Amino acid sequence: MHRILLTAASTLALAALAACGSGDGAAGQAQRSGVWAAGSSTVFPFATRVAENFGRNNPGGAAPRVEALGTGGGIQAFCQGLGPSTPDIANASRQMKKSEFEMCQKNGVTEIVELKIGYDGIVIATARTGNSFNFELNDLYEGLAKEVPGAGGAFVANPATTWNQVNAGLPNQRIQVYGPPPTSGTRDAFLELGMAPGGKLVPAVNALAGDKDRFEALTHTLREDGAWIDSGENDNAIVQTLTRTPGSLGVFGFSFLEQNMDTVKAETIDGVSPSPETIADGTYPLARSLYIYVKKQHIGVTPNLQAFVSEFMSESAAARGGYLQDRGLVPLPEAELAAQRAIAAAMTPMAAPAK
Repeated sequence: MHRILLTAASTLALAALAACGSGDGAAGQAQRSGVWAAGSSTVFPFATRVAENFGRNNPGGAAPRVEALGTGGGIQAFCQGLGPSTPDIANASRQMKKSEFEMCQKNGVTEIVELKIGYDGIVIATARTGNSFNFELNDLYEGLAKEVPGAGGAFVANPATTWNQVNAGLPNQRIQVYGPPPTSGTRDAFLELGMAPGGKLVPAVNALAGDKDRFEALTHTLREDGAWIDSGENDNAIVQTLTRTPGSLGVFGFSFLEQNMDTVKAETIDGVSPSPETIADGTYPLARSLYIYVKKQHIGVTPNLQAFVSEFMSESAAARGGYLQDRGLVPLPEAELAAQRAIAAAMTPMAAPAK
């Protein structure tokens, strides 16, 4: 019986990667006989399910290893270099950044295959017994940004303590939101899809949109006064916190909502609830794509790496009705999935990201 190795982030593991990652040649990869995927906590349950299925169907090989380091942590480890001390796959809940791509190139990871595996939505949730919210997109910025417009046009420390101070239509409830840390792709996506567009709806913030650095500083900096609470990479822990902390809200991936509908509920944004349909068609404002990044230079060196990627993108896994949909993944449209499979089959390297 295969045992899938599932671990959380470890500073010791990352230290070891940093110390010896780029010094190993690809030939040394043979020292590790199983596939290693690391990164996003949102992609973690999907990669875990693929690993479990792959292990059952390939009983003669080593068990795949899946780690939840957060998107940033996974890409950091992936980009340290080639060889057995670096992952074959980086799981990501956002696209790789230009700076990360350049770090990979510098460390000899020169051929990276980007594969979109499906869609997910970022939800703002409460305990099922809690108040209901219909957020407007600008409420996210005005409630959670560290600095907001004050009198005379100056930006001041966010003074709001309750949601109805942000929007009179929201409950008179303290602002206390548990969410992912800076290393998380979920947090990056929440900033890009929620905070920044919400900021653009505030005239004084939108007036600064031409000053990219200033605008980003305002819309990407969350409160540090206890209104926003970094809660680690484990989305399940945030779900559990909501049931233990009355009046709190949580930010995490849609797949975790689907697995916990008996205890938590999602709040609407601009009147739209997150669902497989609204995420797939983009009407839910916080919909996003999920990715895996494959180290092409490990293909043919790490046993079964190509086969593992093929399983990830297969009809039985990633397509509509596949077992990843049962885990909460929103599948790609058929034509888009076919295009991603072609990239996987050819192992076509990605171009450098624009930003």
